[in-house]
Amino acid sequence: MKPRSYVLHEANYHQLLEYRPNVAVLPWGATEAHNHHMPHGTDVVEATEIAIAAAERAVSQGARPIVLPTIPFGNNAQQLDQVATIHCSTATATAILHDVCTSLKAQGIDRLVIVNAHGGNEFKPLIRDAQQAHDMLIVRVNFFELVADVTRQTVEHPGDHADEMETSVLLHLQPDWVVMEQAGEGGRVPFAIEGLDQAGVWTPRPWSASCPDTGCGDPRQATAEKGRVIFDAAAQRCAEVLVGLSQAQRGQLPYV
Repeated sequence: MKPRSYVLHEANYHQLLEYRPNVAVLPWGATEAHNHHMPHGTDVVEATEIAIAAAERAVSQGARPIVLPTIPFGNNAQQLDQVATIHCSTATATAILHDVCTSLKAQGIDRLVIVNAHGGNEFKPLIRDAQQAHDMLIVRVNFFELVADVTRQTVEHPGDHADEMETSVLLHLQPDWVVMEQAGEGGRVPFAIEGLDQAGVWTPRPWSASCPDTGCGDPRQATAEKGRVIFDAAAQRCAEVLVGLSQAQRGQLPYV
């Protein structure tokens, strides 16, 4: 396959000088256990493939996105007892985001889309600060929220980590990396303190105690076809964001 000018780790300088991207796309994942049947890099695969598929669709509509190399580490402070989990602190994530913004602004790119595929990554405070500091428009696209309606219509057993939805997406993208016969039930141990499971109440879960097989949600009805439906919806909706940002004039961009 020839190098694609909209995928930075493939493109060469000659291509980029001709292509002149005007909106950057930063996939952001995590490195953590996903039950016993999916790879630690599940969130990296999801973020990367959604970003690239969205960029491809956007380019076909005249947009000029550039997909940056994926950030493979996310906030996993509650999973550090699980082998080979890598935690990226909020301070580190903030520094990465500011450095990326500084680099992009130096090259005249003033719009950035973060494609997030890890539930533990909270970008809103980071984006508020970075957007103010760098005079850029920064948008977060959250994979799971983006297609929540499609997921509800597609899967039988919704969860929130290594569940039927995520397993289906990986079966679509990387079927050889999914070992279904090793999948646990994805059961969750409820909080012992009454009231903590109410809507609007939140505290981090001690993951190994809360989710004994590291998954949350039964993955065993997952299929590649369900994953294709969810993935295609995510790519299409993300592409709409990229097209709008790429084609907008600076005076039309909100908050910039």
